[in-house]
Amino acid sequence: MSAHPPWTNPFDERRPFLFAAGVRAGIPPSTLRGRRFRRLMLGVYLRADVAPDPVHMVVAALLVHPPRAYASHASAARVYGVPLPAGLAQEHVSVCRAADRRRREDIRNHVVAASTPVVRFRGLPVSAPAQVFVELSGLLTLVDLVAVGDDLVRRKLLTTEQLVDYCRLHGDAAARTAAGYVRRGVDSPMETRLRMLLVLSGLPEPKVNVKLFFEDGRLRYRFDLAWPELKIAVEYDGRQHRDDLDQWDHDVTRDEWMDDANWLRVPVFSRGIYRRPDVTIERVVKALRERGFRVAPGDLSEAWRPHFPVIY
Repeated sequence: MSAHPPWTNPFDERRPFLFAAGVRAGIPPSTLRGRRFRRLMLGVYLRADVAPDPVHMVVAALLVHPPRAYASHASAARVYGVPLPAGLAQEHVSVCRAADRRRREDIRNHVVAASTPVVRFRGLPVSAPAQVFVELSGLLTLVDLVAVGDDLVRRKLLTTEQLVDYCRLHGDAAARTAAGYVRRGVDSPMETRLRMLLVLSGLPEPKVNVKLFFEDGRLRYRFDLAWPELKIAVEYDGRQHRDDLDQWDHDVTRDEWMDDANWLRVPVFSRGIYRRPDVTIERVVKALRERGFRVAPGDLSEAWRPHFPVIY
């Protein structure tokens, strides 16, 4: 399985290429080392007017390895386009033989069994989606790993059932735990974080992607998270919602309808997740109690605190 043909045949200096390939294409070594090109990593170059994206860096890492190597862990996740937290800049390349490792400051190698599932995505050899999830369990926190799983499912790269089954057979305890929280229908990592905050606090898990329809079957409104039986919706509101006039009009109309239909809506902004998650929990508990749902102090858990620090 080779990563080279999709990116290097024919030679294209707008894609990552090896120094030797550039020389063979007629580019003098002095030109490669000059302003016309940028070095992505030792031995790999790209035309200077092309801004390297995450996939360029993955390709660069693959190019310095034998064709049997493939992108794994965070590198495979970047190829799939799933969300990752900051701090995972190093590229991960897996090989089946120790002799195929290539030591670079920017690359972390993994020697794995030949039976590890590998697929081709965007023309590149990468760990299969469920395998990426298992690999990331050693690099990510519980909440970040669930966000990856939600996004893999959203992109229809696998189902929740396939993920749970794979983790049961091949995952560690962290992967198995996180897989159990992955849900279908989640639209963004912030929705994942909000849901995990509520669940880890001990509250009953809300339903994801709840849709309400007109009598003729047309979609009326969609809520990120909700308890339909209690008519409570909890939604993450990004900053763009307040700056977009059309969205503002939509929100006003929705809120008026919710009042008429006796629905409670609890909007949550970035601050309510990254700085004052405790206040978000209190607001949701208050809404649940207003609807007659019993939440005793002993029902709540502190399990959310390691994942959602309170910043005053």
